Amino acid sequence: MLDDFRKLSRASYVSLATFRKSGIKVATPVWCAASGEALYVFSAGEAGKVKRLRNNNQVQMAVCDMRGNVLGDWLQGTGELVDQDSDIEKALIALRKKYGWQMYLLDVGAKLSGKFHQRAYIRLHLLELPRAS
Repeated sequence: MLDDFRKLSRASYVSLATFRKSGIKVATPVWCAASGEALYVFSAGEAGKVKRLRNNNQVQMAVCDMRGNVLGDWLQGTGELVDQDSDIEKALIALRKKYGWQMYLLDVGAKLSGKFHQRAYIRLHLLELPRAS
């Protein structure tokens, strides 16, 4: 599981799949950064993935390119929306450290457009699946 976590945390893009109430998987390429044993993602607060996570915390993650073309195996996990300032700060620190000037530009644009405080932050955890014996 540690190798899977490292692959996801080092990837430039991760395909994050959330599930509709009907069970249909919807995948979106996102930026993802590690802090401790969690991975953090941000999104527009009203994005579909945020709404789907409120209904079902099961997710799948895979390394992908910027267009969402999956480059590795799908991994099972859980996702939760974070709203405490300390958790949001962890997410921002990790994302800014990983994405540098690109994250800075997105932050500036979001602040200028008034959308910075409308963001949703998502904490992801990989599930440790039982090993076949």
